[in-house]
Amino acid sequence: MFLQVNQLGVSYPGPVRAAVDGVSLGLRAGDIGVLIGPSGCGKTTLLRAVAGLERASAGSIALQGEVVSGVGRHLPAEQRRIGMVFQDYALFPHLDVGRNVAFGIHRQPRAERQQRVAEVLALVGLDGLQSRYPHELSGGQQQRVALARALAPQPRLLLLDEPFSNLDVDLRERLAHEVRAILKEAGATALFVTHDQLEAFAIGDVIGVMHEGRLHQWDDAYALYHRPATRFVAEFIGHGVFAPAQIQQVAGEVVVQTPLGALLDVAECPLPSAYEAGLCDVLLRADDIVHDDAAPVKAQIVRKAFRGSEFLYTLRLSSGETVMTHVPSHHNHAVGEWIGIRAQVDHVVTFERGGDAGSPPAPRKRTLFGDSPP
Repeated sequence: MFLQVNQLGVSYPGPVRAAVDGVSLGLRAGDIGVLIGPSGCGKTTLLRAVAGLERASAGSIALQGEVVSGVGRHLPAEQRRIGMVFQDYALFPHLDVGRNVAFGIHRQPRAERQQRVAEVLALVGLDGLQSRYPHELSGGQQQRVALARALAPQPRLLLLDEPFSNLDVDLRERLAHEVRAILKEAGATALFVTHDQLEAFAIGDVIGVMHEGRLHQWDDAYALYHRPATRFVAEFIGHGVFAPAQIQQVAGEVVVQTPLGALLDVAECPLPSAYEAGLCDVLLRADDIVHDDAAPVKAQIVRKAFRGSEFLYTLRLSSGETVMTHVPSHHNHAVGEWIGIRAQVDHVVTFERGGDAGSPPAPRKRTLFGDSPP
C-alpha cells in the first residue's frame, strides 16, 4: 500500500475519549480515499495526523513503506512531502495566481519554476490567469489555484480538508468531479475529508465512514450502500430507516416479514436462527420502497422534499412505522395524503433489534442451506 495507517490513535489531555481510536486503512498509489462522517468524528484529526500536524499517541503511519509516525518516531510535517488543500484555500491575497502557485517551489531555478507553474495551471484549467489576483477569481477558481499550488511541488501524497465547503451546493458536486479528473490526470494519490456524501461518492475510489473516532468501514461506495459493515454506516449512508422485521422459514424458503408485507425470493438473507425468534431490524432504503397506487399497503405523506427530478417522501404507515421513498416529481402528492406503496428490496440488510451504532449485520446466505457469498 502507498499509504498504510495501522491502529492509529490520537488523544488529547483530559478524560475525553480519543479523537482517533484504533484506525487502520490502506490507500493504493493513484487512488483517492475519502473520509466522511458527522462533525467531531475524528476525520480531520486523522488527516492532520497523516500530515504530521498532530502527533499520534498509538499505532503507525507509513508512506511508500517509510514509517513517518510510530513508536518513538514522528517525522516533521515539512519532511513528509505531503501537499495540503485547506478549507479556506489559504491563498496569499497580495500575490497573483502565478506567485501563489510558485510559493512551494521558490527554490527551483526560475525557468523550471515558471514551467511548472504553467503546467499545473493548465492541468487545473486556469492557463493564462497567472497575473490575476485571488479577489478577481470566483470561488471555484480560487479552489483550483489552491489545488495547483499543492500539486506544484509534486508531493507524494495530497490531503484535502473539506475543500468545497465554502462553495454553493451545485458547484460543490461539479467541482468534485472535475477535481477527481485533475487528480487522476496528475497521477496523484490523495486523501480527502468531507461531510457531504455526494462529494464523497463523486471523488472517492474508496470511502471511510467514521463515528466517534473509529473507522466503521473502508470500502467503495456500492459496498457502503448495499453492504454496510455496521448499523451506523447503514443509517448514515443514503436515505433509509430501520423497520421491525421477523425472518421465518416458510415451505423451505426464507421470508422476511415487514410492516410492508413479506419480502420473498430473497437471494441473500440471514437464516431465522441468526436472531432470537428471527426478530430483527431490516434496513429499508428510499429506493427499496416503490410508489404503487394499486398496492394494498397505504402510507401517509408526512414530509416531502423536492429534488428536481424527484420528491423524497417521508411516509407513516397506519401501524406507526416510518419509511422513505423516491418518487418522480410529476407525482406531486400533498402532505397528509395517503398513497399506495410496496417493498422491492434487492439487498436485505438486517441488524439486531435495537442494536447500537457499532452492531454488525448478520451474515447473509445465498440460499437456506448455502454458504455466505464471497
